[in-house]
Amino acid sequence: LLSEVVATAGLVFLIFALARTGRSHLAAPAVGAYIGAAYFFTSSTSFANPAITIGRMFSDTFAGIAPASVLPFIGAQLIGAALGYAIVRLLFPTPLVEQTLAS
Repeated sequence: LLSEVVATAGLVFLIFALARTGRSHLAAPAVGAYIGAAYFFTSSTSFANPAITIGRMFSDTFAGIAPASVLPFIGAQLIGAALGYAIVRLLFPTPLVEQTLAS
């Protein structure tokens, strides 16, 4: 569950950091690369998304998840999302759009 918190926090941070620095055009390849890497550094193969967690509950593969584990994983993802957003607010207190308009 800890790796799920880290994976989700990193994903949220990546997306918001790209948006706040004016590099949102890089979001698609960056998210793909991040999820590809997270597949290897998390024991769950990085769900990092409640929809994927629920979908994998119905999968009978090595990347599936037991129905009893869904709620803890979604809880970890919510904690990770909040943590990732808090880090974004700490490192990028003002969105780039507001900075540009203020100049």
